[in-house]
Amino acid sequence: MSGNSIGILFRVTTWGESHGKALGAVVDGCPPNIDLTDSEIQAELARRRPGQQSAASPRQEEDLVEILSGTFEGKTTGTPISLIIKNRDADSAAYEGLRDIFRPGHGDLTYAKKYGIRDYHGGGRASGRETVARVAAGAIAKKVIAREGIEVIAYTQELGGIAAKEISLTEINNNTLLCPDQKAAQRMAEKLEEARKQGDSLGGIVAILVRGCPQGLGEPVFDKIDADLAKALMSIGTVKGVEIGSGFQAAKMTGSECNDPITPEGFATNHAGGILAGITNGDEIVIRVACKPISSIEKTQRTIDIDGKPATVSIRGRHDVAVIPRIIPVCEAMVSIILADHLLRQLTLAGNGGT
Repeated sequence: MSGNSIGILFRVTTWGESHGKALGAVVDGCPPNIDLTDSEIQAELARRRPGQQSAASPRQEEDLVEILSGTFEGKTTGTPISLIIKNRDADSAAYEGLRDIFRPGHGDLTYAKKYGIRDYHGGGRASGRETVARVAAGAIAKKVIAREGIEVIAYTQELGGIAAKEISLTEINNNTLLCPDQKAAQRMAEKLEEARKQGDSLGGIVAILVRGCPQGLGEPVFDKIDADLAKALMSIGTVKGVEIGSGFQAAKMTGSECNDPITPEGFATNHAGGILAGITNGDEIVIRVACKPISSIEKTQRTIDIDGKPATVSIRGRHDVAVIPRIIPVCEAMVSIILADHLLRQLTLAGNGGT
């Protein structure tokens, strides 16, 4: 098992490295006759593309996607869809000094121990650049779930300890940080600039909402939809925690506070976050993910070299100060991929006599 694929019926495999010739994805199991063109995928990739704000990496990648297979005359054919995004602005020279150094917070040490070899150019397969393939595949997944009226929306909940207080989804696209609170977004931007000048980085929290999800998605016992969503989101390199509904706050509640009363009109509250016993209950799915600070920072850090000797390192090159907001379309993509997979599994069950 290589760990490069996710999904059962809607299956996505990503490939490629940060400083290789290209990255891409193969999507198998997409239903036929869905409208799909390069430009539709391109729109999603544009949201993840670097170099769009002062605190983001200045690496200028156009992230142009090309569909190599699986479509005919602008529609999916039901056969595997192969996608490729070529790297055009990789600068490997900045990494030559890291050939014999393990960077703190990165996968350098663990990859070397697992494989006995590592690509020190930009982190190779462990780089955040790998997520471009996820977003491309996620664009297809969004098309699949949209046919059933399912919509996935993510936004910046918190950045550098500054939290959004007023949640207005109409505000998300009115600022570069994709924050639903305009005042909080301004403070976040100031905090980012401060961290950039100090050669440091910031972490944050992304909130993800799923609207229009039908009841019944999810497979007991080990393929609960919340378990699959958590796995998919935790597979993103920056994510260190996932909570659904009230999450960790539920541990502080009593049962009478945490249980969502059921009325003829539906659930009176949504502490469950739209999922009960691993199966969607028809309510809005609410997820939050904790993203660690970017590991590549200019501040001097202690580490070791490949011989195990003490060393120090200061990471130069072109790096983000925070994964937010570029991680937001990645989170949407992973949630959409899981929803597409479970939707197709449920439709198969219904076709075999399930409800």
